[in-house]
Amino acid sequence: MAVNASTSTEDLGVKSVGKLLVQYSVPAIIASVATSLYNIIDSIFIGRGVGPMAIAGLAITFPLMNLVAAFCMLIAAGGATIVSIFLGQKNYNRATDVVNNVFTLCLIHSIVFGGLTLIFLEPILLFFGATADTVGYAMEFMEVILYGTPIGFVFIGLNNLMRATGYPRKAMTSALISVAVNLLLAPLFIFVLDWGIRGAACATVCGQFSAFVWVMSHFLSKKSSIHFQRGNTWLSWTIVKRIYAIGLSPFLMNVCACVVVIFINRALLDYGGADGNLAVGAYGILNRTTMFFVMIVFGVTQGMQPILGYNIGANHFDRVKRVLRLGIWIGVAITSLGWIVSEGFPDKVSALFTTDETLIRIAREGFRIYFVVYPVVGCQIVIQNFFQSVGKPHMSIFLSLTRQLLFLIPFLIIFPRFWGVPGVWASMAGSDIIAFVVAIVTLWWWMRHTMRRMEENAGVLGASAGAVTEQTGNK
Repeated sequence: MAVNASTSTEDLGVKSVGKLLVQYSVPAIIASVATSLYNIIDSIFIGRGVGPMAIAGLAITFPLMNLVAAFCMLIAAGGATIVSIFLGQKNYNRATDVVNNVFTLCLIHSIVFGGLTLIFLEPILLFFGATADTVGYAMEFMEVILYGTPIGFVFIGLNNLMRATGYPRKAMTSALISVAVNLLLAPLFIFVLDWGIRGAACATVCGQFSAFVWVMSHFLSKKSSIHFQRGNTWLSWTIVKRIYAIGLSPFLMNVCACVVVIFINRALLDYGGADGNLAVGAYGILNRTTMFFVMIVFGVTQGMQPILGYNIGANHFDRVKRVLRLGIWIGVAITSLGWIVSEGFPDKVSALFTTDETLIRIAREGFRIYFVVYPVVGCQIVIQNFFQSVGKPHMSIFLSLTRQLLFLIPFLIIFPRFWGVPGVWASMAGSDIIAFVVAIVTLWWWMRHTMRRMEENAGVLGASAGAVTEQTGNK
């Protein structure tokens, strides 16, 4: 059954690129900032309400949290890109099919992945670097998160589709609802009810459930331009394959992040000596800080995604280039701000999470080394997500592998042997600068060859269509 597209969707092909980027990116940035602030404040509650070892235990969960995010974003990112391309082609019936399929896949993934992980949770965390001092905190946190995966997966998957189908403000609102409920309940559960780190996880799931209700109400409403339709397909292998193909890039990016964090945690434990657990906790502080700025850049790329997808589908290549240029400048500005904050005020940032002087000292060293090349990270992230948004997942996968796997893992094996814990921080900075160079070269090559060929093909098709129209008119 076909549905009518909203006027906001049609605007993607004609409205000013700058205004569209503001319209779509600002709500996504606000939602990303809110989510990042929640993560930071939640860590502050845990660090000050439970203790420095709880911060280390939370850092041990990062690889598993990245793995959870990987299976979710495999569906969410792939579905959002495909639905945008279908809308650009004015194929609203297939766009509805995508929404139905994303919902079904989110439920399947969450039940299978969450269930299997719960069964083997303790050995997984020990493999990720948990010790006798930290495994208890990590298990308490992850058990609650995993029980809530069906809620979280559906919320995140459909929220990405909400933005891609022309409702960026509603997508922002759902994220804000999740964060607001989270921040209200976390101090109650941690400090008043004395639930410790488990209370932080319970607050997270409660926030996701509130947003889940909001998002479901949108896609159940016939007032929404694209919504659930009983008559459309709920599990089509054709659509599933396309979702997996495009979603493979963010999936691999998160899987790589999982692998990398394992190497980082183990290197910090091996070379940190008696302060190994605290070194892992310091990485937790650095991770929360860097992710704050990275999530803002992701907000920009989320705003770019429906604009890029629609205009690629409509063969508006000049608009695609303008969106990319503007996105790169904004991304670099955001990570440059992160560089200023982290290099200039490392102790003040660390003191938000803990009062432990040793932990602050280790984190200070990490900030000074890791963030030295941080401004270029924004450019690399925008370029990587650009390829995903225009339906070129293999290019996006390649760039995600360069930053998180191909360069960082070898550096983590070599550098700490010579410089200890500072070598761990230097490994992260070194991989970022090389990945930036590779991203620039890859984009230049693609623009020069592949996109030029797409423009030429579109021109030929346009000329042929014009000739057919003229001949028909003469007849």
